Amino acid sequence: RLLSKEFISMPTIRIPTPLRPYAGNNSTVFVSGSTVGTALDNLTQQFPALRQHLFNGDALRSFVNVFLNQEDVRFLDGLQTQLAENDTLIIIPSIAGGACSEWFILLKARPRQVRHVNFGPAPRTNPSRQLEDIL
Repeated sequence: RLLSKEFISMPTIRIPTPLRPYAGNNSTVFVSGSTVGTALDNLTQQFPALRQHLFNGDALRSFVNVFLNQEDVRFLDGLQTQLAENDTLIIIPSIAGGACSEWFILLKARPRQVRHVNFGPAPRTNPSRQLEDIL
């Protein structure tokens, strides 16, 4: 049975979907800690597989954003930001894009296989036809 926040006097950490497999598939975890850093340390002690996704040594990874009650902790005191019992930390990993599938095909193709490539805007109605045009 899930406990209501009103009965638990500990900071809450919200875990994003991509990191849940490393946190026991939990979306919310209650942890002790008087600062953001100690709360995250306690979280990663509870779920060791999560540490490598959040930290690089003792510092947060550059692509990991942590919000305290919807305010970015980087604009507060970082990991030293003080926590109250009813505070909520939200972990949001930055999502980086990649190259479109056409680029992957071009990277794998040998130079003599690439005849004509048009990098201008192309209609997205039939992606398979676009690939044929590239190769």
